[in-house]
Amino acid sequence: MPREAILPEALDATGFRLLNEWQRDFPLEPRPFARIAQAVSAVEDDVIAAYRDLSAQGLVSRVGAVFAPRRLGASALAALAAPPERLEEVAARVTREPAINHNYQREHRYNLWFVVTAASRTQLDEVVAGIERDTGCAVIVLPLEEEFHIDLGFDLKAGGAGRRPHAGARAGEPIALGNADGGCELPAIERQLIGALQGGLKLEARPFATLAAQVGLAEGEVIACIARWVDEGLIRRFGVVVRHHELGLEANAMCVWDVPDAEVSALGRRLAQEAAVTLCYRRSRVPPDWPFNLFCMIHGSAREEVLAARDDLAARLGLDRHPHAVLFSCRRFKQTGARYLDAKDLAHV
Repeated sequence: MPREAILPEALDATGFRLLNEWQRDFPLEPRPFARIAQAVSAVEDDVIAAYRDLSAQGLVSRVGAVFAPRRLGASALAALAAPPERLEEVAARVTREPAINHNYQREHRYNLWFVVTAASRTQLDEVVAGIERDTGCAVIVLPLEEEFHIDLGFDLKAGGAGRRPHAGARAGEPIALGNADGGCELPAIERQLIGALQGGLKLEARPFATLAAQVGLAEGEVIACIARWVDEGLIRRFGVVVRHHELGLEANAMCVWDVPDAEVSALGRRLAQEAAVTLCYRRSRVPPDWPFNLFCMIHGSAREEVLAARDDLAARLGLDRHPHAVLFSCRRFKQTGARYLDAKDLAHV
């Protein structure tokens, strides 16, 4: 049974603040929950208990890092056209794959969309090949070419349509890549720390000390390393990762356009500034099956709200002079944090 959404107004004032105010800029210090407790006029134990409760309710996915795409390992959006009578079977096979962190049904001939993350492009290709072999469905792979806005922090005060403002956003900047294979070239100890951090912080008084003990570092070294990654952009944001469906943002659409290559960067940067847009990027085309190269995501509490926001920004920016499509999400089969490094990769560190 789908979990009933808990709307922001149903939360008490403290619970709302815990969800809304620390989606980024989470305190990077030995007792982070004590610092948050001070800000909300509570005590540390109560704040930790509240986050555990919010996690148990499914409102919080984790507290931790959102890594920047293409800065760590390899990642790509992918899709396939499953026969309708086999959709659940095919979706189950995709979901079983540890390298898949998002898996959605969308309204399109390509009806199953998923995100693949892996330690390298070679491993990513192996995952895709395995899905094709087991399902008999050809997969289109759409690597990221240019980032305009990737964050997915939600401003719950905005009623669902607006993203959380991010003063540090660097829309349109070139993305630093790893090696030619998309692998991670960080020092071994930093790779170990990333492996330990992927699942989020322990909800306890000194989570960074626990993280440090897992990888053989000092607590201060772990905090300094995470702060450096945030500053360098390897970590896009560090904080509370909420589940938007469970918080009432039940409608979302992937809106796509086929924009001439000479125009797409400028148009993408303009689109990324729209408050309704929660994600915006350029991806590779896969002609003739997938001609679109400009993508954005719009989230809202209802389909009509999302469509109104989409039509408004398309009209103002003149987007619909280009071929376009709107792919609403129908079902969510999987949504977890990305895992770039698995136990096999870490065993060789």
